Amino acid sequence: MPGKFIVIDGTDGSGKGTQTKILVDRLIKEGRQVEIADFPRYGQKSATMVEEYLNGQYGTAQEVGAYRASIFYACDRYAASFEIKKWLEEDKIVISNRYVSSNMGHQAGKIKDMEEREKFLHWLEDLEYNLFDIPKPDLNVLLYMHPTIGQQLVDKKGHRDYVGGNKRDIHEADLQHLLDAAEAYKYVADKFDWHVIDCTPEQKLRTIEDISEELFEKIVLHI
Repeated sequence: MPGKFIVIDGTDGSGKGTQTKILVDRLIKEGRQVEIADFPRYGQKSATMVEEYLNGQYGTAQEVGAYRASIFYACDRYAASFEIKKWLEEDKIVISNRYVSSNMGHQAGKIKDMEEREKFLHWLEDLEYNLFDIPKPDLNVLLYMHPTIGQQLVDKKGHRDYVGGNKRDIHEADLQHLLDAAEAYKYVADKFDWHVIDCTPEQKLRTIEDISEELFEKIVLHI
């Protein structure tokens, strides 16, 4: 497709939404045609099972497991894929806050055996890109923040409808899950050659402006 598809993902609390907005605003000011995708699409019918999962209605993240949870998220992306394809056919830049990469991080982190993890990642790519036929990104950028710092920043977020207030979802509430996901994010970033931005070098938090400048410099090379 003539357009460009850029995914911004990251560990919890890394500022994915903030950095996506800053990037999109800057690209629009430069005269680019830009559209935003944001996953999960809370409030949409296609994200209902994601919301119920994150609220713990199906059990803990480990009890649900990597495969079942991945299908919840994949169905939501499938529902959104028709509009994303339309934007790309119109030669627009599509910036997505999270995508298949989020399943790769959060769900692969549940699988410690590397042979089984590789099996899962192969299954996930086939599910999302072949069975559901959703667009593949031109670039994945990972915002990496150390989980202990990220969890503290999550607690500073305001009201979120999908959890019914200011509380954490089942991923955010489980520090071990966040640690496992962070390790898995690093693993898949290396495997699939994503660009990684370290938001907390030596566990010291970089400024929003510093991170956004590095992100912008990387994105313009691909559009």
